[in-house]
Amino acid sequence: MSLTTPALLFPAISLLLLAYTNRFLVLAQLIRQLKQMETEREYQVLARQIGGLRKRITLTKRMQACGVLSFLLCTISMFALFMGAHTLGVICFGISLVLLSLSLLYSLYEIIISTNAINVELEDFEARHRTTTTSNT
Repeated sequence: MSLTTPALLFPAISLLLLAYTNRFLVLAQLIRQLKQMETEREYQVLARQIGGLRKRITLTKRMQACGVLSFLLCTISMFALFMGAHTLGVICFGISLVLLSLSLLYSLYEIIISTNAINVELEDFEARHRTTTTSNT
C-alpha cells in the first residue's frame, strides 16, 4: 500500500464530518424550538418525538466520534507509511476503514429515525386537516 491510498479518504471524511455537523446543528435548533410549543396538540406531537430526538443525538455523537477517529487513524496511517512502518500503516488504515463504515451505519440508522419523525409530523398535519375539513362542512 502506498502513501496515497489513505490520502484518498481525506476529502471524503472531511465532507462527511461537515454533513454530520450540519445534521447536529439542525437537531440542536429543533430541540431549542421545542420550548416554544404552546398548545396541547403540539405537546402531544412533541411527546411522541422526544425519544427519537434523544436517540438521534446519541447516534449523531457516535457517528461524529467514529468519523473523527477514522480521520485520525487515516492520518496516523499516512504518517506510519511515510516513516516506513508499513505494517502499522496498513493496520491503522484498516481500522480507519472499519470506523468509517461504522460511522456510515450510524448515519443510516439516524436517517431512518429522522424519517419516522417526519412521518409523525405528517400524521399530525393530516389529522389537523381532517379536523378542519370536518368542522367546515
